[in-house]
Amino acid sequence: MASVKFGSRKFKVPGSPLIRIVSGILLIIGGILGFLPILGFWMIPLGVIFLSVDFHPIRRFRRRFEVKYGRWQRRRRRARRKGSEYASKKPAEPRQLPLVDSE
Repeated sequence: MASVKFGSRKFKVPGSPLIRIVSGILLIIGGILGFLPILGFWMIPLGVIFLSVDFHPIRRFRRRFEVKYGRWQRRRRRARRKGSEYASKKPAEPRQLPLVDSE
């Protein structure tokens, strides 16, 4: 059984290339119909992972995305540690209207 590493996780994919290709295409089609019950948009990345084992252009796309996502995560962690303006901000406090005397 083949496996694909994405980030720190390892996904097992079927051993047969035909089963991988068919299941990857079906997962992507099911993900496009993600607004329907049971199907979901989570199926699209899983289908891409399945197809990336057999198709070089898809593998290249997945690796580029993985590198960009890793760099984005690293920048975000650094910014959060430094207390930068790009780190997650506290929600703004609601403004209170000035009280008006009714005299």
